[in-house]
Amino acid sequence: MDKKEKHITSYSLFAKVLVALLILTTISVLITEIHFGALSVAVALSVACVKVALVLVYFMHLKWENSFLRIMVAGVFLLFALVLVFTFIDYLLR
Repeated sequence: MDKKEKHITSYSLFAKVLVALLILTTISVLITEIHFGALSVAVALSVACVKVALVLVYFMHLKWENSFLRIMVAGVFLLFALVLVFTFIDYLLR
């Protein structure tokens, strides 16, 4: 087995990510007050996807993993996006 090099993440980086997540959460709450019409759900899901990406990259250490795992996670996101697109198309064509 390969011995992987350990990485050390600073507390300041985690603090910056935490502040970014708190700002994005505030934006998520403010989105409910603004009426985007049919795009309200899409805008809220976009902000949620950015928050998920931050958690995956920094808190779940995906930034320091090998490229195969990154490709697999990207594939899951692509599949999720396709399911959402098909769901919205079905909803709009009713």
